[in-house]
Amino acid sequence: MKKDLPQAYLSRFIRAIIEFDMLQDGDKVLVGLSGGKDSLLLTYALSVLKDIAPVKFELGAFTLDPLFTDNFDATPIANFCRELNIPFGTEKANIAGVIASNQGKDPCFTCAFFRRGAVNTYAKKHGYNKVALAHHHDDAVETFYMGLLYAGHLKTFTPVTYLSRTGLTVIRPLVYFREREIKEIISELGLTPVASPCPINGKTKRQEVKERIAALEQTDPAFYAHLAAAMRGGKPTELWPAELDRQQLKQKHTAFWRPK
Repeated sequence: MKKDLPQAYLSRFIRAIIEFDMLQDGDKVLVGLSGGKDSLLLTYALSVLKDIAPVKFELGAFTLDPLFTDNFDATPIANFCRELNIPFGTEKANIAGVIASNQGKDPCFTCAFFRRGAVNTYAKKHGYNKVALAHHHDDAVETFYMGLLYAGHLKTFTPVTYLSRTGLTVIRPLVYFREREIKEIISELGLTPVASPCPINGKTKRQEVKERIAALEQTDPAFYAHLAAAMRGGKPTELWPAELDRQQLKQKHTAFWRPK
């Protein structure tokens, strides 16, 4: 496979890596490669960068079969990695069974939790020190908005996350790409994504939030941009102080009513 990424895309990819100090000499990076459009682009772009960057790093890819279907075929993904000359590994994990036995719990959270565990375990076992995940800019903004709507906090994932329990560092080099751009880039490159085996694909809370953001953009074109700006640090904030627990509140009540 002839590897080439248009300069405009490559520059933005490299910007994220440099800005957030994602790569250092001697790194061994494992890509969590599902075969979807995002992880295909991430793997491809890292393989291009590996050939031209002054920073020398090793690159591998890993695909997990969550057993959502009984005919998951990793062959197209393996062939893709072979053409890029990237070591490829795959394993099975009965995530479908875990979800079925935990009715009432968020299946997306369960799936993501076990997928992360499987990727991290494989990375540690094979000597990788970094895991590259294909979250893009829309993912970050949606996560930020979901936290506000469903958990009452202002929080999203970071471009680089150190996992103290495993010693691994998670990097997300696609954070400056919009999802619609990735669809266009994948088409330009002639790459064919593997269909997601997820039984609730397109029916999740994240999909609801994605559609809600799109709807709000129809009436306020700046809505997405304002969300994106709000999730960056360094912005002026005027928030209430943290809520007091019962003991703290009791102490303040006592102090207030105590005779002077």
